[in-house]
Amino acid sequence: MLDARGVRPRHRFGQNFLHDHNQIRRLIARSGVQRGDCVLEVGPGTGALTEALVEAGANIVACEIDRDMAEIVTERVVSRSQGLVSLVVGDCLDGKHELSKALMAEIERRFQGAPFRLIANLPYQAATPLMILLLTTRLDCIGQYVTIQREVGERLTASPRSGAFGPLSILSSLLARVEVFADLPPSCFWPAPEVTSVMIAIERLESPIAFDTLALSAFMQTLFTKRRKQLGSILGRNGAWPDGVTATMRPEELTPTQMIALMAARRTDH
Repeated sequence: MLDARGVRPRHRFGQNFLHDHNQIRRLIARSGVQRGDCVLEVGPGTGALTEALVEAGANIVACEIDRDMAEIVTERVVSRSQGLVSLVVGDCLDGKHELSKALMAEIERRFQGAPFRLIANLPYQAATPLMILLLTTRLDCIGQYVTIQREVGERLTASPRSGAFGPLSILSSLLARVEVFADLPPSCFWPAPEVTSVMIAIERLESPIAFDTLALSAFMQTLFTKRRKQLGSILGRNGAWPDGVTATMRPEELTPTQMIALMAARRTDH
């Protein structure tokens, strides 16, 4: 299809197309999507996953940044979907810290406030900001079932005192259950990437601990930009320290609940 149009995958858009249909079926099965359920797909590419979602009877909003790919998926899937798919052509993000207004408007129009899932083979560049924004700002996104770079999966599931542990690990554990359920070698994709990928499920907790997401994100950014330093060196040794937290600890040693407690203690100090 691409050759016929003189189109090649674009590295700047992170285009590595998942062509293994067994893995596509595995992703959809793990999501638990049923006929009529609302689904957001980001980066449909040539439409292999989109086509499978249509077969499952999902109500789909797809977002594709590449106009050439948008033409292909429109011709191959959207035009034949009997209204099950609407396509937004453009970036899923407005910068790194905000979801696309055009995409969110289409979600509101099509889903009418119903809960939705993200099911996607995510472009590497957009994966982390998209997932964290959906997790922290869209309570109607009840689950994310995605193919991502293994390194990102490790950061999402990392435990304290590990090298991959950081803000992404903390936010995901406070707000969701996270499970890596498949490892995908480069041969599952075309063109084959230089990294291994994983399929991951991020399912929102029904009753998460209450905290100020934006404030915690900013607080963690301050700490983890100096992750090798002791907390006392970053925040100052005078002031309150919650139970179990000392000035000699490093940011990566704190559990998620300790991080919230430390932020609250430092707010009280000021």
